[in-house]
Amino acid sequence: MSHSGLVVGESLVDIVRGGDGSSREYAGGSAANVAVALARLGRTVHFATSWGDDPRGTMLAERLERDEVRLAVDPHALGHTSTAIATIGADGHATYEFDLAWRLNPLSEDLTPLVVHACSLGAVIEPGDADVRDLLQRLRGTATVTYDVNVRPAITGTGDDLRERVEAVAALSDVVKASDEDLEALYAGLDPIAGAKRLLALGPSGVVVTRGHGGATWISATQEVDVAAVPVAVADTIGAGDTFCAAMIDALWDDDLLGAHRRVALADVQRDAVVRVLAHAARAAAVTVSRPGADPPYRRELG
Repeated sequence: MSHSGLVVGESLVDIVRGGDGSSREYAGGSAANVAVALARLGRTVHFATSWGDDPRGTMLAERLERDEVRLAVDPHALGHTSTAIATIGADGHATYEFDLAWRLNPLSEDLTPLVVHACSLGAVIEPGDADVRDLLQRLRGTATVTYDVNVRPAITGTGDDLRERVEAVAALSDVVKASDEDLEALYAGLDPIAGAKRLLALGPSGVVVTRGHGGATWISATQEVDVAAVPVAVADTIGAGDTFCAAMIDALWDDDLLGAHRRVALADVQRDAVVRVLAHAARAAAVTVSRPGADPPYRRELG
């Protein structure tokens, strides 16, 4: 059985504009942030992504290399590297404008990861979204599938088409994470728990609802488990949800709950294990929001 994880999805450069008119560029992208966060937690990570053969693409490659994230595909599938302009409000919250393309070169055939994580734009943006679904379908015979909805209405829009794409990925997943904002975008007018139960009905073992400083809830067929957020001074929220996902995967890994052969155990996970998983994720996310950009913690920083 492989002891590596595979992350699939977008890489991009965050152009961060501060309230003071400053502008800085950071290597980012939801999926790339998860891959880096997992690597910093000491996991062997392969990453299927794409960028352009340009200076920003080089910046993305160097970031991954620095944290020993291994590429699972040839990333040069785009005419130019995607960007997201993130404008930081007074509360540290980011709003985004995207210049993004998404497609995926073929995966190296010999990969048999223990867990495969899909997220955000890569799971729903054409034409690469079909490749992501095919990959999840192929790997779920041996791997746990995790999915972070992380919708960005500025580029994905909302409504029936987006909901159908998200639900198609959720139906292939074992654990789905969605913020209260994601659930409002998908199921306008429903409270987040009711929205999460819609996703749970598609087949995952658990759906995790995150509410920023309001904590997180694990919902399964048999239980709802709440964990508080860790109080922290917020620099910005970039990469917080991505770090939460990586640390959640890391904790499930520690508890031997990953791999298709552990699917029944994951569905029957006990309350104390859920609390441990969510608390670890909340602790890691708190470190990320305490510093600028998507800069997730190393394992040594979590004690």
